[in-house]
Parts: sequence; structure tokens; C-alpha cells
Amino acid sequence: MKHKKEKEEEASEASPVEASEAPADAELDVESLAKERDEYLASWKRTAADYQNLRRRLQSDIDAAVARRKAALLGDLLLVLDYLDMALASPVATDEGKALHAGVEATRTAMLGALEREGVKPIAGSGRFDPAVHACVATEDVPGKEPGEILATLRPGYTLDGKILRPAQVRVAGSGEKEGEEPAEPAEES
Repeated sequence: MKHKKEKEEEASEASPVEASEAPADAELDVESLAKERDEYLASWKRTAADYQNLRRRLQSDIDAAVARRKAALLGDLLLVLDYLDMALASPVATDEGKALHAGVEATRTAMLGALEREGVKPIAGSGRFDPAVHACVATEDVPGKEPGEILATLRPGYTLDGKILRPAQVRVAGSGEKEGEEPAEPAEES
């Protein structure tokens, strides 16, 4: 029994010393755990933000690639529309030709409808020349027309969602002066 009693006494003597050390160690341990938790939380938040940024960037890249392919396809369809317009410009004399003309016109109308549903809109081919939406193919001096006024549209232009898909090719009224010539000076009266 003495053995047991000695052990209890030793334990009771050691207990106050350990009890005084335990709160300091526990406090340090809680502080280090809280600091580690905060670091992990900050790391997780950065990782989550990086993931969201990556998703947005990937979606933006995908949207841009789809828009480029869509613009290329619609540009090709505009060429087909040009060919349909050329076919419709041909004179028709026979009944078979008139039936073919009606079919081509129906095809052109359906093509224009499909292009409009995809956001393709025609560019105005009249009024003042605007280099942002028109391409001047030729200039012509025409009496009674102001310089820069569009005389004719040679190939219609189109926009896609506000961006130029194809500029309108136009013939524009010139300034009345020939290239390389200086403007005529008024004659002096004597």
C-alpha cells in the first residue's frame, strides 16, 4: 500500500506544476491552430477565386472562338447571297426561267431571314460615305451631287451584333477636281 500511496503523493505534487504549464501550452496550441486555420481559409478563398477567374476566362475564350467561327460562316453565306442576287439580276423571258427566278427569290428570302435571326443586319447603302462602314470602290464626278455622297452600292455590307461583318462597297461622288490638279484660282479682274 505504501507503494500506491507514494505514487499518489508524487502525482499530487506534479499535478500543480503541470496544471500551471498546461494553460500556457494550450493557449499557444489554440493560437497556432487558429493561425493555421486562417492560413488554410485564406488559401482556400484564393483558390476558389482563381477557379472562378479561370472559368470566366475559359468561357470568354470559348465565346470568342465561337464568334470567330460564326462570323466566318456568315461571311461565306453572304457570298452565297451575292450569287443569288446575281441570279435574280439576270433577265427572264421563258416560263421555266420565271419559275426558276421565283425559286431563287424564295431561297434568297429564306437566307436573309436566317441571317437576320443570327443578328446580321444590312448597312445603309445611301447617304453620306462613312469609312467606318463603307468601302469606296470608285469615285465619280456627278453634277448636282455633293462630294462624299454615295451614288450606288456595288456590294451590300452587313453588321453582326454591331460589328462590321462586311463593309458596303460603294461608288461615291468626287470633288469635281481631277487627281494631281490644283484647284482653279479665281481670275483677277483688270
